[in-house]
Amino acid sequence: MQGTYENFAVDRIVYGHPAAAVLPAEAARIGAHRVFMLVSHTLDRETDWVNGLRSALGERYAGSYDGMPPHTPRDAVLRATNAARSAGADLIVSFGGGSLTDAAKMVRLALQHDVTRIEDFDRFVVRVHPDGSRVTPEYAPPEIGQIAIPTTLSGGDFNPPAGCTDPRTMLKEIYRHPRLMPRVIVLDPAVTLRTPMWLWLSTGIRALDHAVETICADAADPRSSLESLHAVRLLCSALPRTKVDPSDLSARLDAQLAVWLATEHNRFGISMGASHGIGHVLGGTCNVPHGYTSCVMLPAVLRWNEPANAARQRLVAEAMGAPDQPAWRTLGEFIAGLGLPRTLAAVGVTEAHFATVARAAMLDHYLHRNPRPVHGEEDVLQILQLAA
Repeated sequence: MQGTYENFAVDRIVYGHPAAAVLPAEAARIGAHRVFMLVSHTLDRETDWVNGLRSALGERYAGSYDGMPPHTPRDAVLRATNAARSAGADLIVSFGGGSLTDAAKMVRLALQHDVTRIEDFDRFVVRVHPDGSRVTPEYAPPEIGQIAIPTTLSGGDFNPPAGCTDPRTMLKEIYRHPRLMPRVIVLDPAVTLRTPMWLWLSTGIRALDHAVETICADAADPRSSLESLHAVRLLCSALPRTKVDPSDLSARLDAQLAVWLATEHNRFGISMGASHGIGHVLGGTCNVPHGYTSCVMLPAVLRWNEPANAARQRLVAEAMGAPDQPAWRTLGEFIAGLGLPRTLAAVGVTEAHFATVARAAMLDHYLHRNPRPVHGEEDVLQILQLAA
C-alpha cells in the first residue's frame, strides 16, 4: 500500500460556536480590514443573521453581494468580483450553500488575476481529455483569504476545487489549486435552521455520496475508509432526526461534522467516481440541484459498479445497518424515506437528455476514476437507464 496525505491551507475549523462571534474574531486574527461578504439572497432578505454578521464586523465590513445563482455561472462571478474590487476587499466571506462557497473561491481567483471578461476564466480551467487524463493549469494562488460559513451539507468548503459554469456551453467546469481552500470554516448549526428541508436533506445525501464513493474507491485506505464509514453512520442517524425535528441542533451539528469526515478523501487524493462525474453534468447542463443529482445517481452507480467492488459495498451496507441487503437498495430506500427524488424523471431529466449527458460526462475526470471502468458513452447510458 502506498499513498500521500496532503495538508491544505486551512488555518482552522471552528464548530459549535455562533458564527457572529467567530467571524469578527477570525477577521481580526487574519488582519483583514475590508471584509466583503457573498451571502444567500434568502437569508439576507428573510432573517437577521446577515445583518448580525455585518454588525459584528463593525468597521471591518466593506460590502456584500447576494445575487449568486445555483451552479456559480461565470457572469455572476464577474458581477460579484466587480463589487468586491470596488469595495477594496481583503477578505471574502461566504455565507450560504455550495454555490456561494465556490463563488467566493472564484472571486478570489478573479481578483488575483484581474479577470474582467467571461473568457478570461478559460486559462484557469482544468481540462479533461477523452482518455481521462487531466491538465491542471499552474497559476499564482489568491492572496485574499476566505472564511466559509456553510448553511448546507454539500462540502465544497472542505474541497480545494471550485465548480463554475460557463454560460456559453452550459458546462460546469473545475478550477483547482490547493490554496483555493478557505482559511477558516465555521460550522454553526443554528444558521442552518432556515435552510429549506429539501436542500438540507439532499445535500446530506451529497455528503453521503462523498463518503460512499470514498469507501468504494480502488484507492481507499484504512484511514479514509474509517472516517468515511463513520460519516455514513452519522448521516444515517442525523438526517432522519433533523427531518423529524428541524430544531434539533445536535443532529444538525452531527451532520456538519459528517461532512468534514466525508470530504477528508481530498487529503488522500482519492478520486470520486461516476456518481459525481455524471452529477456534475446533470447540475451544469440540466440545472439539477447537486443534492438531487446524488439522490438519483448514487444508487444507480452502485448497482452498475457491484460486479467490480461488491466487498467494498458491503461495508457501506453494514454501516447503514443492513448487512444482508445490497448497498444500492439500502441507499435507495433511505433516500426515499427522506422524501427525496429517486429517478431522473423526478428531477426533470428524460431520455431525450441522455445522449447529451453521456457525451459531456466523458469529459469529467471523476468518470474515468470509477471503480468499474467506463469505456464510453454506451456505459454512461447504461447507468442513466438504471436511474431513469
